Amino acid sequence: MTTDLESGRDGEHYVRRVPGGTTVKHYRCPGCDQLLPSGMPHVVTWPADDGRGVVEERRHWHLPCWNARDRRRAGFRRH
Repeated sequence: MTTDLESGRDGEHYVRRVPGGTTVKHYRCPGCDQLLPSGMPHVVTWPADDGRGVVEERRHWHLPCWNARDRRRAGFRRH
């Protein structure tokens, strides 16, 4: 898996694309607040300012939610 550096209104983030077959845990997407079941392809992101990818800073997103994050209002949470 490769890690890319992406910039947006929310700053720079490292982004790693995770193929579905490698995931064994469930996660909750911060973009839509919906479940990412195990086995689903998604992206893992973390702020570029620390550069280490500290576990507490990592977030697991649906790819469309990650790509749409700049178009959402601040504080907006979809339920």
